[in-house]
Amino acid sequence: MDVPLWLALIVVGALGIKLIRPPWWLIAVILLGGFLLADSFLAPAIDTAIHK
Repeated sequence: MDVPLWLALIVVGALGIKLIRPPWWLIAVILLGGFLLADSFLAPAIDTAIHK
């Protein structure tokens, strides 16, 4: 079964928010941090670590 990545992220995110109930500012910081890291000089290192 092939599930698109965006759908899997939405489902995992929704379950995480519903079950763990983190504060909204923490969710915003994690999302913004991930968005900013994607275009930073650390992106190749993160990509290599994920694809090993």
